[in-house]
Amino acid sequence: MTNTLHFAGGTLAATLAGSVLAIALTKLPSAAQSSQTIMAAAENLVVTLQAEGAQVYQCKADVSGALMWQFREPIATLVENGVTVGRHYAGPTWELADGSTVVARAVGRASGASPNDIPLLKLEVTSRRGYGRLSDISTVQRLNTIGGVAEGTCEKAGSLQSVPYSADYTFLKKPD
Repeated sequence: MTNTLHFAGGTLAATLAGSVLAIALTKLPSAAQSSQTIMAAAENLVVTLQAEGAQVYQCKADVSGALMWQFREPIATLVENGVTVGRHYAGPTWELADGSTVVARAVGRASGASPNDIPLLKLEVTSRRGYGRLSDISTVQRLNTIGGVAEGTCEKAGSLQSVPYSADYTFLKKPD
């Protein structure tokens, strides 16, 4: 059985060139663990879309009463080959211009490339609407994240901070 890792540039069979993987793992000690938590084994890539937008945070009190930035929602444009094809928003939800929509929940997480980058995610689809490219999607992966992490202190409860980010979202389905 061949497990397949899906990334923005296509797929990487787990049985491929062990030496290449070993080199990558040497450079990034947590890469093996990270890739395992977001891997979508035996699923087929349907489409990869680039997201450009913001992660929105709200200033709220934590359990100890201290004010801190807490994630509220994403808002992003989904782009394919330079053309806007949809949007990404709270839920988390991905909606395409063809009328198909999926909502998902995080089931795996790995660190971004830097502390300023939001985590990579594996998300399991929990609901679908409409007919189109997303109608058969079972898994969404957030990869290649840049930015999106809230910084600084928040002074006033209820205030908002929008932090620019970009990411690649891969949409996968289970084999027929």
